[in-house]
Amino acid sequence: MIREATQKDLTDILEIYNDAILHTTAVYTYKPQTLKSREIWFKQKMEAGYPIIVNEQDNKVAGFATFGPFRDWPAFKYSIEHSIYVDKKYRKKGIASSLMKEIIAIARAREYMTMVAGIDAANEQSIAMHEKFGFIHAGTIKKAGFKFSQWRDLAFYQLKLKGPENPTEE
Repeated sequence: MIREATQKDLTDILEIYNDAILHTTAVYTYKPQTLKSREIWFKQKMEAGYPIIVNEQDNKVAGFATFGPFRDWPAFKYSIEHSIYVDKKYRKKGIASSLMKEIIAIARAREYMTMVAGIDAANEQSIAMHEKFGFIHAGTIKKAGFKFSQWRDLAFYQLKLKGPENPTEE
């Protein structure tokens, strides 16, 4: 079941996110987050009107997805960057794809023009999933990050959406 995240989901979300920090290159940070930091993150997302959705399996969060601003300047207001994380016990079961389908639908409904993904260039599974949904390679920044004692290349993929009928500069 896919639904909006609630405060009660934050423990599961934290567990999934910290596993990604410690064991994957899905996020380029080093130290696990605290529950307090996830609470702040959740509050900021809610106040800004950005979605956090979860895929629930067996009364547990199996994965989550969100999006937020691509860049903080006003002219980028129609571009968003998304992220999807799946609990290691639920990977390869279609959870990420189900979340991707829903987060794209939300972005379309909110009339965004461009959805961006920053993906570690070695993450072939994530790249393949994004391509399956129509994302195209927009460029790679070589040696963008340093994690697990290696320089990491960051590939950007984008999905063109319909965007607003009457974009403004307001």
